[in-house]
Amino acid sequence: MEAFNSFLRLMKPPNLFTSDFPAFASPNCNIPKSELLCPFNFSSSVDLRLRVLKPFKDGSKLSWASNRLKKNKIEAGFASDADRIRIAEDLLRETEEILEWGSVCAQVSAFASTSAGRAVCQSGSLPVGRDREESEKLLDQTAAATLLPRKLDFSGIDDVSEIVRSAVGGEILGIRQLCAIEGSLRSAKRVFEQLGQVSADVESSGRYSALLEILQDCDFLEELTNRIGFCIDCKLSVVLDRASTKLEFIRFERRHNMEKLESLLKEVSIKVFQSGGIDSPLVTKRRSRMCVGIKASHKSLLPEGIVLSSSSSGATYFIEPRDAIELNNMEVRLFNEEKTEELAILCLLTSEIADAEKKIGNLMEKILELDLAVARGAHALWLGGVRPFFSQGFEKSKAVIARDSLAVDIKNIQHPLLLEPSLRSLYSSSERDGSSKMFGRMNNSMDPKEFLEFETPVPVDFRIKSSTRMVVISGPNTGGKTASMKTLGLASLMAKAGFFLSAKDRPKLPWFDQILADIGDHQSLEHNLSTFSGHISRICKIIEIASKNSLVLIDEIGSGTDPSEGVALSTSILLHLANNVNLAVVTTHYADLSHLKSGDSRFENAAMEFCLETLQPTFHILWGSIGNSNALSIAKSIGFDEKVLNRAKEWVKKLEPDKEKERQGSLYQSLSEERELLAIQANEAEFVLEEVKKLYLEIQSEAEDIDKRVATLKAREAQLAQQELKNVKLQMDSIIKDFENHLQTASLDQFSSLLRESEAAIASVVLAHHPEEDSIYESAKNNSYLPQIGDQVYVKGLGGKLATVVEAPVADGITTVQYGKVKVRVKRNDMKLVESGLIRVNNSGVERRVQTRNRATAMQTTKNEEASFGPAVKISKNTVDLRGMRVEEASLRLQMAISTCRPYQVLFIVHGMGTGAVKECALQILRNHPRVAKYEEESSVNYGCTIAYIK
Repeated sequence: MEAFNSFLRLMKPPNLFTSDFPAFASPNCNIPKSELLCPFNFSSSVDLRLRVLKPFKDGSKLSWASNRLKKNKIEAGFASDADRIRIAEDLLRETEEILEWGSVCAQVSAFASTSAGRAVCQSGSLPVGRDREESEKLLDQTAAATLLPRKLDFSGIDDVSEIVRSAVGGEILGIRQLCAIEGSLRSAKRVFEQLGQVSADVESSGRYSALLEILQDCDFLEELTNRIGFCIDCKLSVVLDRASTKLEFIRFERRHNMEKLESLLKEVSIKVFQSGGIDSPLVTKRRSRMCVGIKASHKSLLPEGIVLSSSSSGATYFIEPRDAIELNNMEVRLFNEEKTEELAILCLLTSEIADAEKKIGNLMEKILELDLAVARGAHALWLGGVRPFFSQGFEKSKAVIARDSLAVDIKNIQHPLLLEPSLRSLYSSSERDGSSKMFGRMNNSMDPKEFLEFETPVPVDFRIKSSTRMVVISGPNTGGKTASMKTLGLASLMAKAGFFLSAKDRPKLPWFDQILADIGDHQSLEHNLSTFSGHISRICKIIEIASKNSLVLIDEIGSGTDPSEGVALSTSILLHLANNVNLAVVTTHYADLSHLKSGDSRFENAAMEFCLETLQPTFHILWGSIGNSNALSIAKSIGFDEKVLNRAKEWVKKLEPDKEKERQGSLYQSLSEERELLAIQANEAEFVLEEVKKLYLEIQSEAEDIDKRVATLKAREAQLAQQELKNVKLQMDSIIKDFENHLQTASLDQFSSLLRESEAAIASVVLAHHPEEDSIYESAKNNSYLPQIGDQVYVKGLGGKLATVVEAPVADGITTVQYGKVKVRVKRNDMKLVESGLIRVNNSGVERRVQTRNRATAMQTTKNEEASFGPAVKISKNTVDLRGMRVEEASLRLQMAISTCRPYQVLFIVHGMGTGAVKECALQILRNHPRVAKYEEESSVNYGCTIAYIK
């Protein structure tokens, strides 16, 4: 009867959108609803009845059930859906255990900041994308998290789900529980503000949008947060007076009553003390009422008092005086009223929290999502991972992807669990600050090798064409077949969950809706399963639930039975999987399975490399090759009995033709040699690339160094120019002061001579500080100097710096000179050969031309040569400003300024950058005025200003 009732329950159509199907909550379950609703072809009703009715042996019950199925096959389909979902859930959970998904999640838990995040990671329940778009979204979040300049502060956020559940269930929350919710809500808002500050940076535009979107539309319940903060002091864990008017009044009355009560009891206690009734005044509380202490022998001092208690020895009574009874009664009443009002306030806040259950739950889920995204980002940095990309699906690949393109292209991937021992310990510190260590390095270029402490595992490559549906991996035992297959399965699961992979370049793989694995021994005495039957039972389940977008991994297919039957069964299974899944990867020692490629282009072979010299596996995958088991070589390497091995070799010779063995050996040897040659060439290319990178970095560093040196030299030159200008000003002031002193005592006849002497002294100062570079290079244009290698020359383009000729000039007169580490090509006319005695290096290391003249010599020279113009230093006395004037007014003003100038004076004409009419008028006057010797038009140094030299 119990079995009959079970069948009735089984025939009831379950609700596919309720908790009847926990598989829908599984992160790795991606079964389309169409397949769940109608997974079977009802034409095969015999098979369906056998599977559904197998538990029943009673003929009457079986007959009834058969009629029931005939009447309503749809209900039977729903029943089989439930079985199928249960099988799918079990397989996906077991696959995650086989691939050690929980251990990878445990790695991430070290970087989670919230207790809820750590719990999710440690339970292995990290979210996995239910479709490709969701996985892309998770990857975008991880990528944005790796770019964060600092770790987000999640402190203060607690797991308040139980508290909210209690509020919804009608339980009144306490002060600490309310404060936990208030702190969590406030901290969540703070996290969002931190993200906003980071994304507000102009350079960060769009970088963190994937993280911002998580909290973008969340309700942070600021009104509820402020109300809790207004009513409760979370630091002192008390309800504040301002929480309600009634509570404030009650507490005021209670304080006033307590003051009166304490004052009364203090007076009574002092009187008792003065009467000898107690050794010292004592006011205390007994049985929630205020009283005084008194010796038992002096009890009569407080007549009509109520004894509330006594000391353990009985020598002291604690008596409530008659006058304090009413005040104590008031204190008890007010205390009860205060607690009642506080409870009412807590009830009100609890009801508001219960009403906001969905909003609080949604906010906490979003905070958890953000915490996990940031944890994945820190894990990616710790792992030195790169973002995976999803290739096109199977149907699209036939239409738009070339036949030889790659659906799986992963270079140098390392299993994260094999890599973990070679990385610094996640749990080295008692504090969970692993992610903060990572985020401290985010803006620097990170080299994963700097985190390595031990030898890293051998990386493997996966290169599978889009047209391939079945990969058969062969090779020696302990050669890494199973580990490589697990790595591919785990990489697919990690990519779905938004993880970065420890690989190089841009890893690419398809998005698989289900990842199903049969790895390990499924022998079970409890379920009466042998090794072979355990494998076949699991493969049967995999075939039943696998879809066109699934990844299937099978280890040692067809093993545990007769080899011939195992090969036949395995071949049939592989052909079925090739027709019904996206990709299947199997390992085997059966050579016949590797030969399927010759008759079916959907098959691909791969072999694990084995070094015949060291008799050790290299753990590299040779794509397109067929591997040998090398069982005898491995047995020899582990010290097996030599006699047994020799006997085994004799049997091998009898069972395998010599020529075939020789052919396979030579083929394998040639492939190995070709692979070594390609590896050498790849290493050479990598070496050349590294050299180019080093050269580029060296040139870049040199360029930066030159820029710094140029800036330093410019600063020095500017400082020297300022110092020189200061010295010139002092000399000019001295000459003017001497002229003024002599002018006061000189006669009229001596005026002209004094004026000439002063002008000559000024001219000597000008000559002593006049740059001669232009004259040097002008003379160089007229000479016939031919640069020679090794010559020291001045280069005009380098600011007159000293350089060395390193190459002879070519036909056009251009030669190469070197200044420091920089080589430049210079025209012959732009360089001047260094003559001995003309160069001196000052204390600052800057080359300067030496020209010393004493004042007497300079004055003598000015008598024989035409006096030069004064220094071109702009001051208010030698400047005429024409800006804002009309053309006629500016013309008159300029002519008057020229007429009033002293001989050999420099005049600065400021005409501005307007329409140009004033400038053209000024230039016309300067061209035609007889007193203007020459003029210099505006330049990049003097915009809007023309310099005129007056005769």
